[in-house]
Amino acid sequence: MSTQIEVEDLHLHLGPHSGGIDALDGVSLHVDEGERLGLVGESGSGKSTLLKVMMALLRPDSGVVRFRGRSLSDNEAVRDVRRSVAMVFQDPRSSLDPRMNIGRAITEPLRSPVARTMTRQERQDRLAKVMMDVGLDPESATRFPHEFSGGQRQRIAIARALVTQPDILLADEPVSALDVSVRAQVLNLLNDLVRQRGLTMVFVSHDLAVVRHLCDTVAVMSRGRVVERGRLSDVYRDPQHEVTQELLTAIPRIRVGDSTH
Repeated sequence: MSTQIEVEDLHLHLGPHSGGIDALDGVSLHVDEGERLGLVGESGSGKSTLLKVMMALLRPDSGVVRFRGRSLSDNEAVRDVRRSVAMVFQDPRSSLDPRMNIGRAITEPLRSPVARTMTRQERQDRLAKVMMDVGLDPESATRFPHEFSGGQRQRIAIARALVTQPDILLADEPVSALDVSVRAQVLNLLNDLVRQRGLTMVFVSHDLAVVRHLCDTVAVMSRGRVVERGRLSDVYRDPQHEVTQELLTAIPRIRVGDSTH
């Protein structure tokens, strides 16, 4: 099993406008092919920052990020990340352009320089398929984001991430902005899509119950550091760090896969 993403001794200091804290303080971590890694921790622990560094959206002050063995200081490696890795953000309202119909929003990544050159018909065929894959009617492609519910907008964002047929999916708390009633639907959809497509995934959440539904390994972050890492079943059974123990204590006593969640 090959390592897809590796970070080594990452440090990233946020400026005075953000409180002057260390968002990443010596983080080392790897993600293997086919792994579904849950990245959990309290608010401000550095989870989302680490995800953006993995995606080459942020550059650390020091340390190394490697994609399939190549440092992201290499521009060609960054282009490989853009081709092979896709990201779903927390709030679809901010990640979707309200002036762009959803068909164009979903297919926009196919127009980027790093995407494979496609004809208009090929883009339309890809659009129809990915919309059906996420449970949306392709006939609604001419509608705009405000015409959809929060859960549907997140499905649109997932379709946009998957339209380039990536190998790796990074998801930054993709259900935390949704109503409780639709979270399980989106989680089940993500679970199905990741398994069907054989994707490697890093899923960021503050909720270990959500991670348990989707992931097979977990890394717990606190104050910019990874404080615990292991197979999810082992960490649940015998948590070693107090932060992990606190997160487990906070799990609500309801089933994540239940339709009422």
